[in-house]
Amino acid sequence: MLAVANLWGAITAVILYISGSLIFVFRLLRRPALAHRAGYIQFFMALPLLVLLAQAPQLGRAWLYYLQIGLMLAFLLAEALLDYIFKVEFRRERWKVIAYVMFFFAATGGMLGVASLAGSAWMIAAGVLFLVMAVLAFVQRAATGM
Repeated sequence: MLAVANLWGAITAVILYISGSLIFVFRLLRRPALAHRAGYIQFFMALPLLVLLAQAPQLGRAWLYYLQIGLMLAFLLAEALLDYIFKVEFRRERWKVIAYVMFFFAATGGMLGVASLAGSAWMIAAGVLFLVMAVLAFVQRAATGM
């Protein structure tokens, strides 16, 4: 059961990184509707994250695992509330953007630890995808201002 949970965690992390990268690519291409749709992929990843969190006590997970999964779930909730439900325009104020970016990288960075539990191949794949996503995030921000 532990190996299966570790694999699901790694797959979830990889999907989060790919979908995050797609969001930034679509924003660079000035296709906000596609970026918005790609965001739904991330929201679907809340389901396996919730399952992983529910299984964590039986698997004897360390407190850091709870923090990693919890941060990602909290970020997905914040993202849903800000961009999808209430449509709050916050990306024009620097301090709000800085707080948001810190939260984003804390959440997505924590998923590297989750992916690493499935082995070094998953850790490397997730690490590369995380770096690609991070570069795209900053390139997209510089190019579009959003």
